[in-house]
Amino acid sequence: PAVDFDRSELDLGRSLEFLDCLGPEARAVDSSQLHLFLPWAFDLAVEPDVLDAVESILGENLVVWATTVFAKPPGTTAKITWHQDATYWGLDSTQVTTAWIALSPSHQGNGCMRVEPGTQELPIQPHHDTFATDNLLSRGQEIQVEVDENAVVDVVLEAGEMSLHHVNLVHGSNPNFSEGWRVGFVVRYVTPEVRQVGQTPRGVLARGRDDFGHFEWVDRPDERPLTEAVAALREFNRNFLAALMPSDDE
Repeated sequence: PAVDFDRSELDLGRSLEFLDCLGPEARAVDSSQLHLFLPWAFDLAVEPDVLDAVESILGENLVVWATTVFAKPPGTTAKITWHQDATYWGLDSTQVTTAWIALSPSHQGNGCMRVEPGTQELPIQPHHDTFATDNLLSRGQEIQVEVDENAVVDVVLEAGEMSLHHVNLVHGSNPNFSEGWRVGFVVRYVTPEVRQVGQTPRGVLARGRDDFGHFEWVDRPDERPLTEAVAALREFNRNFLAALMPSDDE
């Protein structure tokens, strides 16, 4: 497990409170960078057991570049179409790993993540922006190559467990037809040498050292009322998402 069950339950409650404060019209992309404003999210992004797993892939120097909450309420038709994360991010390297931390159980019945193994070896493929209202991705983007459903693997996780995936891996998820929430806290880790083209983004030096100067380093945010933190997040994301768009992907 990435975190113990009690911790995941506590963070599930915090994430649902956060989503409620964002409002019913908020999209997953509107939760971007919550670790910069919510101490519990910062703490989860730098959880030692999570970092140990990421370090085994990226090495000893680790940066928290981005976070998002991907949540599906009970009985929703919302889905995530097949896509590759790196399509729109503007990063100059594939030294990127996404940690998908389950704050609730995530299984076939509630729309767990699905992947096509081996597709991380592909370059970025053409995508089409659908802007579909039932798609959790910011532009409803969908890869324009055929996915082999016979090869697809469901990433089933218990609360507190996590998966790690490559930035080029083709993945998506189905609707949540269950009676409970499906909530994932997603952290994008990079190494310090990675650049976001044309930007000096805020980053958290979670482990190791930086010899490149590509990030504006930030510390753990102060505790403050949730409404104030969400208001500050909204203001920050007006600029962050304008630079990052068109995408933030599960």
